[in-house]
Amino acid sequence: MIQKAKRLDGIILGIVACFAIISTLVIESATTGTRYEGLHIANIEMYAIMLVPMLIVAMMDYRLIIRYLSYPSYVVGIILLVMVLLIGVNLNGSTRWIEIGSQQFQPSELMKIAFILTLARFLGTREGQTLRFWKDIVPSLMMFLVPFYLVFKQPDLGTAIVFISILVSILWMANMQWKQIVIGLSVIAVIAAGVTALYYVQFDLFSKVIKPHQLERIQTFLDPTLDPGNSWHVKNAQTAIGSGQLYGKGFMQGSLVQGGYVPYHYADSIFAVIGEEFGFIGSTVLLLLYFLLIYRMIIISYKSRDRAGSYIIVGIIAMLVLQIFENIAMHTGLMPLTGIALPFVSYGGSSLLTNMLSIGLVLSVHIHQDERLPE
Repeated sequence: MIQKAKRLDGIILGIVACFAIISTLVIESATTGTRYEGLHIANIEMYAIMLVPMLIVAMMDYRLIIRYLSYPSYVVGIILLVMVLLIGVNLNGSTRWIEIGSQQFQPSELMKIAFILTLARFLGTREGQTLRFWKDIVPSLMMFLVPFYLVFKQPDLGTAIVFISILVSILWMANMQWKQIVIGLSVIAVIAAGVTALYYVQFDLFSKVIKPHQLERIQTFLDPTLDPGNSWHVKNAQTAIGSGQLYGKGFMQGSLVQGGYVPYHYADSIFAVIGEEFGFIGSTVLLLLYFLLIYRMIIISYKSRDRAGSYIIVGIIAMLVLQIFENIAMHTGLMPLTGIALPFVSYGGSSLLTNMLSIGLVLSVHIHQDERLPE
């Protein structure tokens, strides 16, 4: 155990520590003087608590985790997603949470990890051989469609898109044939063209397929002047980020965010706080930390001798990159507004647990990649 602890990746642990500091400071600034004041203390406590499962996972051999927990975790995850639709808590038009006592738990977050482990185990058996359409790709698509549909029904389009990024990235790394890639891209292009045509040609039918609040966000994204009431969130976030200019207004000096003009400024919209108070420089430092984390993960994946270990890391990278891009893009007007957290920075127990478990898996691959797998 001591030898394993010595092999923990210090760079990744240092980056996670930086995220903990940044998250706590920004949450304190965002909540001071509001009814959420003191939330930064809870954030510190959550980081301290989540450190335990992260280290436990890191010390466990990821190959044993894949062997014994991948399929069971997938089944349990599906059951929990079904329970969300049946007895879930509805907040702001979405049913994403299950209430456990006084706490709320979001099963779709942990389902990301279960899906990555399951896909890594299934495709890892091919050991880098070219994927077969009916025996490899189609079953992978079936594994994907079930959680994707259940999450989309909540509705949670942002998280549903994350499942797409995980699937595509792992399939790509698992050695798809070029003709399969071309066919896949063609199908995606046809679907995108069909949805676009449906919006502009058969809007009545499109509005029946899409949930009302999702339709409002799409229309607001395409034309913010169409409904100023629904576009004020993004417009105020853009104004807050832009007002920070190069150096920002300073810690706890964000008048736009602290004035309540940007909702969920301690959670999904926390990037607006960073942009306003720390400016372009502060935002760049945050993005640089993300870059270093992803780069370090890529190095560990590249050095891994086990295909399944590489697939796990690639799936985690895809999950994090998509969430980082999606969160920042929706607050700068590049994507429609969705409810998705900024990894390691936004306040939220389910999100932080998923991210810390992901780091634990990456560390486990790094620690155990040269060890013989016990029988």
